[in-house]
Amino acid sequence: MQGSSTNSAERQEVTVAGDEGSVRLDRVLAVRCPDLSRSRLKALILAGRVSIINVTVGPGPVRDPAYHVGPGETIIIDVPEATSAQPEPENIALNIVYEDDDIVVIDKPRGLVVHPAAGHETGTLVNALIAHCGASLSGIGGVKRPGIVHRLDKDTSGLMVVAKNDLAHRSLTAQFADHGRTGAMERGYLAFVWGVPNRPRGTVDAPIDRHPHAREKMAVREGGREAVTHFEVREGFAGRDGKPVASLLACRLETGRTHQIRVHLAHIGHPLLGDAVYGPHFKTKASHLGLQAQAALASLGRQALHAYLLVIEHPRDGKLLRWESSLPEDLLLLEKTLRAAL
Repeated sequence: MQGSSTNSAERQEVTVAGDEGSVRLDRVLAVRCPDLSRSRLKALILAGRVSIINVTVGPGPVRDPAYHVGPGETIIIDVPEATSAQPEPENIALNIVYEDDDIVVIDKPRGLVVHPAAGHETGTLVNALIAHCGASLSGIGGVKRPGIVHRLDKDTSGLMVVAKNDLAHRSLTAQFADHGRTGAMERGYLAFVWGVPNRPRGTVDAPIDRHPHAREKMAVREGGREAVTHFEVREGFAGRDGKPVASLLACRLETGRTHQIRVHLAHIGHPLLGDAVYGPHFKTKASHLGLQAQAALASLGRQALHAYLLVIEHPRDGKLLRWESSLPEDLLLLEKTLRAAL
């Protein structure tokens, strides 16, 4: 193994000997790169920082830790420069809709990552919260996720609650784990989807697990974790030919799996408008939209999902608190143009 300095990062090269005890990429690297932890190696693989060179294929990233390597192949690992484990405060504007000594509720804009992770070490909601709240954030979530009890995808907008102390963190964590089965907690989302469901309301009860081939995606899979999403049709939209082409759904979560609404709605044949991960095969349907709606969708650049409703019991006194968030401008424009059908 040899190392070299590349753009303030370390590049390591490993030649597979074939005697590492396994052909899995992650396990071979665990043997050959003892200076890097298994979790660190897995994160580097998933982030696309590990490439393979063999006699038939040039260097290219491999994002599957279970990829089978062969004797004589060269593995290149680009290890980025170490960053501080403690997120730094950053002056990022927040739309705060409620705050007291225990919690802060924000209306998260599209494009804002919730907490630091590979590829997003700075510029996150956590960085903004540290600047706003200082040392008062709950430490239960760890140094990377202080105060965070639930998440929204980077490009999902809407309401989030953050714990400012450990009492609030424990209470909110319990409420989110219960998902309103026995308590008052409720999370509601507005989703613009392709097509119109064949019934005014329904429930998707389908287990979710990591996608077997695309590790950055989730999928409905037998043996996955329980996942339940309730939906109700708010409005249907006709296309240029007068036939139904899209609809607005109100969704309520009974569980909180990664990408749950996106996966479940795609599973029943109604993926979110603008969802490049779970609905790319629906792109051709855009031609059925009115010209204004086509333009609004093309400029959207994200999945059409907004967390519009949040109901919790206050961690300290149990008082019922409820917030609603209006659609942001990009989704308001989409809604207006879908209604116009011109």
